[in-house]
Amino acid sequence: MINENSEVILSVRDLHATVDGTEILKGVNLEVKAGEIHAIMGLNGSGKSTFSKVLAGHPDYEMTSGEITFKGEDIAELEPHERATAGIFLAFQYPLEIPGVSNRDFLRVAFNAHRKSQGEEEMDVFDFDDLIEEKLEVVKMDAAFLDRSVNEGFSGGEKKRNEILQMALLEPTLSILDETDSGLDIDALKTVAGGVNQLANPSNAVVMITHYQRLLNYIVPDYVHVMADGRIITTGGKELAERLEAEGYEEIMAEHKAEVVA
Repeated sequence: MINENSEVILSVRDLHATVDGTEILKGVNLEVKAGEIHAIMGLNGSGKSTFSKVLAGHPDYEMTSGEITFKGEDIAELEPHERATAGIFLAFQYPLEIPGVSNRDFLRVAFNAHRKSQGEEEMDVFDFDDLIEEKLEVVKMDAAFLDRSVNEGFSGGEKKRNEILQMALLEPTLSILDETDSGLDIDALKTVAGGVNQLANPSNAVVMITHYQRLLNYIVPDYVHVMADGRIITTGGKELAERLEAEGYEEIMAEHKAEVVA
């Protein structure tokens, strides 16, 4: 939902970043306001997932220059857990399995860490159980998954539902979804998309990274950005994603050749 007067949640200016000494991001610019849903599309290796990890503060990715501000605050020096408690949530393309740690305990610890960072008291076990049962409805997830080890033995769709369950519980200001549609069948895609749509509201924002237009049939973006060679080379509305689906990337890449090779 575009509202020009909304608060700027995320501002990225001329962001450069490296992985193992190789420059991947070569000047990314992006502004995200409250209430907006953005989709970032691009070929493999264009820098989409690197961008998501740099925003989340992943230690394997080094920001070498530029600026990232979140709700007006420079977050470049913040650790990943500090960004998370500030309100940035990253849903992984490949969620990790944590054998021996129950999903319920993992979610309770994460939830209470957020409460503690906000100066609130930790929620006790009984109240948390009531809350998590309510949140399960967002992703239509069976309560039995709460007592299994985190993501261990989960199908691809169940792992993605579990990611959105975390999002429902933590209520982040900025949700970054890295190829959330990857590996989902059509029913799981609809369920996950329905959860994201329920959680999107005028005070938060979503940045989705995806290869395919099909996700955008269920989560309609306000803006679609095309990334190539570590930069956003063009921006449009949902029609841009539809054009990519129909024509592929080659023509758009050719139209913006100057930006790609700059």
